[in-house]
Amino acid sequence: MPLPEDFIMQLKQNNPIESVMGSYVSLKRSSRDYVCLCPFHSEKTPSCHISVGKQFFHCFGCGAGGDVITFVMKAENLEYIEAVRFLAQRAGMSMPEEAKNNDLSRLKARILEINRMAARYFHQTLMKDSRGEKGRLYFNSRQLTVKTITKYGLGYAPDEWRYLTDYLKSQGCTEEEIVAANLARQSQKGGVYDSFRDRVMFPIIDLRGNVIAFGGRIIDGEGPKYLNSSDTPVFKKSRNLFSLNFAKRSDERRLILAEGYMDVIAVNQAGFENVVATLGTALTPEQARIMSQYADEVIIAYDSDGAGQNATQRAINLLSEAGVKTKIIKMEGAKDPDEFIKKFGALRFKQLLDNSDGAINFRLSKCGNDLDLDSDTGRVEYLKRCVDVLSQIASPVERSVYISKIAKEQNISRDALELQVNSVIRKRINADKKQTWNEIRTFSEKRKTDPAAVNFPKEYKAEQGIIAYLCVHPEELSFVEQSLSSDCFLTEFHKKVYEKLISGMKESADFNILSLQSEFPADEMGKITGILSEAQTLELNRNAAEDYINILKERREREQTAAPPSALSDDDFLSLAKKIRSRK
Repeated sequence: MPLPEDFIMQLKQNNPIESVMGSYVSLKRSSRDYVCLCPFHSEKTPSCHISVGKQFFHCFGCGAGGDVITFVMKAENLEYIEAVRFLAQRAGMSMPEEAKNNDLSRLKARILEINRMAARYFHQTLMKDSRGEKGRLYFNSRQLTVKTITKYGLGYAPDEWRYLTDYLKSQGCTEEEIVAANLARQSQKGGVYDSFRDRVMFPIIDLRGNVIAFGGRIIDGEGPKYLNSSDTPVFKKSRNLFSLNFAKRSDERRLILAEGYMDVIAVNQAGFENVVATLGTALTPEQARIMSQYADEVIIAYDSDGAGQNATQRAINLLSEAGVKTKIIKMEGAKDPDEFIKKFGALRFKQLLDNSDGAINFRLSKCGNDLDLDSDTGRVEYLKRCVDVLSQIASPVERSVYISKIAKEQNISRDALELQVNSVIRKRINADKKQTWNEIRTFSEKRKTDPAAVNFPKEYKAEQGIIAYLCVHPEELSFVEQSLSSDCFLTEFHKKVYEKLISGMKESADFNILSLQSEFPADEMGKITGILSEAQTLELNRNAAEDYINILKERREREQTAAPPSALSDDDFLSLAKKIRSRK
């Protein structure tokens, strides 16, 4: 059964879209509404608009859009009913008893339950089973306390092919469900075997306390050092961070970004709750945007080797795009935070954090790599690289400080260096504007990939205009319905929207087109909000509506007139002949 209309209405009233989106991205006032950097694609100029009055968002860059429910579906990777439940919990509302999960929602709930059972079984094996001795010795060698092991729910998967699978089956799980959870794999011969064997296990827990995936570290023998769950219906590597469920509790608006599970756990055990790590991949734009929700500053604590330094540079760029200030710790005498804390203690590590250097100094220090700074050619190239770094500093005051520093260091004119930096900034601003426009134009072109938009642009616009007209003037329902049949629509999508709109408005005077999330996927809801956004710039009156209707009806009549006789029934053919004769 569908959710009651009054419940959904109350849910949206208790979760204003500007309030919900404001907890994910930084909003800026634009007249009565808001604009922001789109949380669903990387951009430097805000192209995402939030209509406070209409309670919807729309990105003119990537086409994402919808109401607050659609936003949560996309932001949290949830199905419709799960997004409703998420918002209900946020607002302190109870879900209606008649709400039913769809098949995918039921599968997600089942996978979460299987993951919970697996995490508990791995942990019990580590702590109480003789087969967990190998895991206990490993964690002991890493100086983890029982309290820390329990806090993170660490476990051990024995070197057996069906250790976990057989247990889960005994608990009523099917092999298909276990494979769907990525806890088992299917062989070419059709058999099923455990995904994790002879590894210490790290449960990955989301912000709602659900076990969504696992990471497994090999202790000895052959195989990848770390093995992580593949993406499943409840887990996307690129959109989660290890230990964020603990880090979010910190009072600081600062996060420590470490490279792996053990670094995070060692730092947390040393008393620093605000530490996270990526999940077997380099930092992604999605993870950077997630971090920006919880921190104004991120201290990067990656390994001191070459790979760690390269990853640091990438993280700086992504965090900067997400609007987060970054600092970098310089570890001497240790290759990673885990080793540093073991050798020098938590107090020294805190001093390391407090004395961490800014990202600008880190990037400037790398500008001289592989250059002969004693040669003129080397100095020129060094200064070019420095100019590129300096031009990316947003604060004029901060930029001025670093310009003076480099000019003095290289014994060159400060004014000349500043002139070059300002020239690069102007070029970058123009390039960003051009890129933003290209993104908007690209999205516009994507919408035209519908054959009807290309072949019949006038009719395509008329279809959108009629939908917009009904949304703005619901009192005109009878006039529009009597004047225009859905058969006059050329595009199936617009036809479906028109039919749903008509039926919904008939059922309720308060019907809102944005309440159709359960019937349209998120990308199609983006198309609908695109129509609504465009409607705000159009003059939608009765004359305009009549023009739209006439365009569509005339097209329909031309198609019927042009239809070959062989394609018509005898009755249709006689009717068409009479119509043609009457026009002569």
